[in-house]
Amino acid sequence: MFTGIAEEVGYVKYVDNSALTVECKKVLEDAKIGDSIAINGVCETLTDIYQHEFKVRISEETFSITNFSKLKVGDKLNLERALTLNPRLGGHIVSGHIDCLGKCVKINNLNEFYNLFFEIPKSQMKYIVYKGSITINGVSLTVAEIDNNIVKIAVIPHTFNNTNFSELKIGDFVNVETDIIGRYVEKLLLVNNNKSGISMELLEENGFV
Repeated sequence: MFTGIAEEVGYVKYVDNSALTVECKKVLEDAKIGDSIAINGVCETLTDIYQHEFKVRISEETFSITNFSKLKVGDKLNLERALTLNPRLGGHIVSGHIDCLGKCVKINNLNEFYNLFFEIPKSQMKYIVYKGSITINGVSLTVAEIDNNIVKIAVIPHTFNNTNFSELKIGDFVNVETDIIGRYVEKLLLVNNNKSGISMELLEENGFV
């Protein structure tokens, strides 16, 4: 589990459809093989560790559903080690399991703040709420505005300058993890509704949907 507070920006040293090598410093201070690490919000396992770089293996599923397939040598990556229960936990609970790719459609530089706009697949919008939490490229953020399936995020200069958001361009794809609490709520409602005999067919027959 993670908090969505990026600790360091690393660089892609090598990438293909089954492996990724990352150049970095800070996140390797107490790292060991087998540890979890979030790379652009994707939970991966350290398989090899060197002085200033590490390697992870990429599954076919991960490669197909994240922006790893679009990475190039030299690209910046948001990195975060797995959380501990000792320090204060900033951000929100992040699993590192990516739900979908989002697409950057607009960037507004307001000097003191940046407004970033992302197009999200409509199937995931039910998990995104105004003022709720969302994770983009591994960064914990708050939803500032929703317009159909366009989500606006207000980003402070510190976050913008200390993550790979500083390299973000219109048309870029980002890894999106919706708030895990929403999925648990949905599951509980479905289970309870099934026990009560409520179904989509029943709701349709009585004009509720």
